[in-house]
Amino acid sequence: MFAVDDIDDTVARLRTHGAELVGEVAQHEDLYRLRYVHGPSGIIVTLAEQLR
Repeated sequence: MFAVDDIDDTVARLRTHGAELVGEVAQHEDLYRLRYVHGPSGIIVTLAEQLR
């Protein structure tokens, strides 16, 4: 899992490098937004944006 400041911006930049999205953005309570992506080598990683 990687902490990011802005999931939408990070996903947009990763897609230009071949990352593929898995599912939709999920929200864990009012604490985090989460997004799963397939990395270039097929490994699934999680991005987490802390909500303030």
